[in-house]
Order: sequence, then C-alpha cells, then structure tokens
Amino acid sequence: MDLGVFCKKNITKLLLQLGSCMFFCPVRLGCQANRTPKQRRIDMKSNTLELKNITKKYDGVTILDDISLSINQGEIISILGPSGSGKTTLLNLILGLTTVDSGKILFHGKDITQTSMEKRGFNIVFQDYALFPNLNALQNITYGLKNKPDISTKQEVDDLIELLGLQEHLNKRIDQLSGGQKQRVALARTMVMKPKILLLDEPLSALDGVIKESIKERIKTIAKEYHLTTIIVTHDPEEALTLSDRVLIINEGKISQYGKPQDIIIRPDNQFVKDFILNQLEIKKNNIYSLFNQELLMAQGF
Repeated sequence: MDLGVFCKKNITKLLLQLGSCMFFCPVRLGCQANRTPKQRRIDMKSNTLELKNITKKYDGVTILDDISLSINQGEIISILGPSGSGKTTLLNLILGLTTVDSGKILFHGKDITQTSMEKRGFNIVFQDYALFPNLNALQNITYGLKNKPDISTKQEVDDLIELLGLQEHLNKRIDQLSGGQKQRVALARTMVMKPKILLLDEPLSALDGVIKESIKERIKTIAKEYHLTTIIVTHDPEEALTLSDRVLIINEGKISQYGKPQDIIIRPDNQFVKDFILNQLEIKKNNIYSLFNQELLMAQGF
C-alpha cells in the first residue's frame, strides 16, 4: 500500500471517529444475521459482563481502585492507559488469572468472582502469541481440540481458517510465519475453543503498518460475525479509538473515562484524557499533514 494512501486511510478513520462498523456474515455460527429481531434487541441491551467496585492491591499498593463498568454482548472494548495504570491487571482479573480483593464480577448476571479461570470459559491471546514452536500452524490451531474434540466441527475450523486467511500457511513451522501470520494463528487457536469472551493483550504492539491494519479488521470481523464480546488491552490511543465500540481509559488504577470513541474525542472528561489521548493524536495528525504538505510542494516544483 502506498504511504500516502495508508496515512490518509488512518487519519480519515480517526477524524470521522469510526467505531467498529463491519458487516455481519449470514452463514457463520453466532452471527447476528442468523438471529431474530427480538434476539438481536435482547443481545444488544444485555450486559454480558459487569464489574462492581473492583479493588486490587499488591503489597499494600492499590493497583485498581473501585472499578465499576458494564460491557454489552458483542461489544469490542479497549482498555487504554499508560504503563502501570492497571490495565493488564484488570484483564487478568476478568480472565480469572488473578483474584479480586473486593468487589464482584458478574457474567450474564451470575457472580463468577470466585469461579476458576478454567470454568469461566474466557480465552486470551497473549502479547507474545504463546505458540508451540515444535508444531506447525494447523497443529497449533487445533491443539486445544485434543482434549475437547467436539467443541468445534471440522467445517467450523475450516471456516475460521478461511476467515483469517490462513489456508496457505497451515503446514508452515512457526518460525516460518510473519508476525501478522502468527497473530492470526493465535486468534484461530483461541477461537476454535469457542470462548465466551475473547481477551487480547496488546495484540498489535509488535506489528507495523498495513499488517496492523489487516489484523484490526480481522478482530472486528471476528467480533461481529461471531457476536463475541471482545476486550483488548492497549497503550495506543489511535488503535483503541479506531478499533473499539467503547474505550475504557484508566489512570493510576481509576477510570478516567468510559465511552464511545466519538465522545472521548469531542467531550474528554478531564485533563488526563486531553493530555494522554488528544495531544498524542494531535501530534500524529500534524506530522501526517506536514508530510502531505511537503509532498504537495515537491509535486508543484517548490
């Protein structure tokens, strides 16, 4: 992709404050198009996940302080904040990898605060992908089915492989795959287990340019086609605002703002949101506009 086209595409996304608008597939399992209008209305109004007054401390230091929020069925939520803000701890609490000191976690109204990670049925794609180097791509994707062979049919696995564009890479070793291909294999391995909630820890941090944009679109497609609640940890404001339905901004263990990308850009709640989010985007916008102005001057012979 041409650099100018790439930059224009991303700036346009940001300036138009796009959320996560993608098509719904009429044939895949869990797709909204297969649901009745009544089911769709119920799904969009229902709170899949609720956190009530969550607090977490380590060695007497408060990492998360009275966190309360709700996430609807099928939403893409980004948890955004600087290093040390508590966003990864929050993801681990939702997953069940870390215990809550106080507060409650509800899933479809049921208290799962003390429920083990294995019984929650949430799955995570780690930042480093955690793929098995001794297995090829297909073996990695289907690894979890050894213990639960009936959870996905072969057709469902094949559909997912096609959706993620992995057909030609299935027999490759992990060290033969690019970063984007590894990310797609990790996504496929998680999705074949049909998670109730998909968690992603910095899924785009190791990717650049067009590859990053491609993975963003794949994540959106998965969330919408499978009507899958997806929670993403990121430190990148542009990534969060162009990928998510809503963004949770955390600073020093507290919620600074939780809302739609448009609302955060137009109506930031406090100075931290202005400094951390809007200033970064303003600098990036000015740099790109400056680049286009230079190209325009060169094209005009100046």
